[in-house]
Amino acid sequence: MRVSSLHVYPVKSMRGLSIDAARVRPSGLAGDRRWMVVDRAGKFLTQRSHPVLATIDASPGADSLTLRANGEAQQVKTPARSPRAQVSVWGSQVDAAIADAATNQWLSAILGEPVRLAFMDHDAARETPREWTPSPSPLGFADALPFLIATTASLKALNDEIEAGGGAPVVMARFRPNIVIDHDAPWAEDHWRQLRIGDAIFDCVKPCARCVITTIDQQTGEATGKEPLKSLAKLRRSTDRRINGVLFGVNAIATRTGQCKVGDAVEVLA
Repeated sequence: MRVSSLHVYPVKSMRGLSIDAARVRPSGLAGDRRWMVVDRAGKFLTQRSHPVLATIDASPGADSLTLRANGEAQQVKTPARSPRAQVSVWGSQVDAAIADAATNQWLSAILGEPVRLAFMDHDAARETPREWTPSPSPLGFADALPFLIATTASLKALNDEIEAGGGAPVVMARFRPNIVIDHDAPWAEDHWRQLRIGDAIFDCVKPCARCVITTIDQQTGEATGKEPLKSLAKLRRSTDRRINGVLFGVNAIATRTGQCKVGDAVEVLA
């Protein structure tokens, strides 16, 4: 097995970036989900309610972020320690830095309501849920755990089911993974407990429950119908009362940091 592709999502729910190599940190791949759009009350916004987020490109710089949408670009300087605001993501409260007024106005015009862009700087903190990681691990603005790992074989098995039902196959981008592993056995990830990838070691903590975002075209922001959730409901419905819905991929934490890159060998340690 080898790493087929690596992906980061600089702003939660905006377009992802495919990269050749990444630094593995306890909170996720370097640059992954350090930014997040929030509403007037500070609550996080995603493609679940605002699919237009899928149409916004986010490219990080050394001390900045460039957003692009509708043929326009907005340069965002990484905010200093203030101003700050309490923002919420899945029940977690985070004291985050807030981007400049011009950026917030630009995003508000695209989303059609007042929003702000929050940044998780060094003064902000969030931890993984105790339900899954008794020893807390740092977490950015990802939903619940720092890493999502998926395999090419599982995507093929899912697409075989979709096509058998007369549907069109879906691409891996629908699932917004961080690490895609080239493998020939579908659903092998169900049995993985620990992996070595490059210099890093990952504990596979739980299968990942999937939501309506998987039905949204990640280039256009358009809803595409019931797939892949319809076929996942036949193949991969959760039987764990702690996990609601259908499953694809596995969530993980890093127990040893380091560098990983496309082409790295993947070793199952447990």
